[in-house]
Amino acid sequence: MSGRSYCPNCKHILSFKDLIPVFSFLILRGKCRYCGKKISWQYPLVELATGILFVLVMNYTFPNPLVTGYWLLVTSLLIIIFVSDLKYYVIPDKVIYPTIVLTFIFHLFEIFEFGTFEPILNSFLSAILASLFFLTIVLISRGKWLGIGDVKLVFFMGLILGYPNILLALFLAFFIGAVVGVILIILGKKTLKSEIPFAPFLVTGTFLAIFFGERIVNFYLNLFLI
Repeated sequence: MSGRSYCPNCKHILSFKDLIPVFSFLILRGKCRYCGKKISWQYPLVELATGILFVLVMNYTFPNPLVTGYWLLVTSLLIIIFVSDLKYYVIPDKVIYPTIVLTFIFHLFEIFEFGTFEPILNSFLSAILASLFFLTIVLISRGKWLGIGDVKLVFFMGLILGYPNILLALFLAFFIGAVVGVILIILGKKTLKSEIPFAPFLVTGTFLAIFFGERIVNFYLNLFLI
């Protein structure tokens, strides 16, 4: 969250030529310039995913610079949550709380722009109901199935997605999580008792609902119309 980037192995401070997204990894052939240790594939993959998501955001929000700036910042914070929970099983409060406040302020601007409270009421009802559903799961399982961090993340998801996209995002998160979990069990990487971070699936479901929600819903409905 602060300070200069450095090699996790030799702790050497990285220069600008070591930090060019994706290209530095390729030029250095996946090794640190200073100690020769291998660089985790996490870095180029996250950089590539960030670039793709930023392009999608620009296409989704063009030509409103205020909305674009908001979504670029939200996207960056969601990526941090994705990686943090995937690696450390933690959703940082210093990330999720500012994200919720930022979204609340953004919705206030929407009230002045459109002159109606309907969007913000939709978002808050979606956030409250979705987080209560997750909180119920946490209480029933005593924190074994989901954590409080997931409840906070789902509250934020409800704020930015509203109804009905929050339902689609949660469905996709549970579906993708189940598929990945089964694959990991088959490969012997996990067991039925293993802990699997759920925030990456929630974040994935959020992005899919934002950028492709309408197409996914239409595809689903067309299956029943045929």
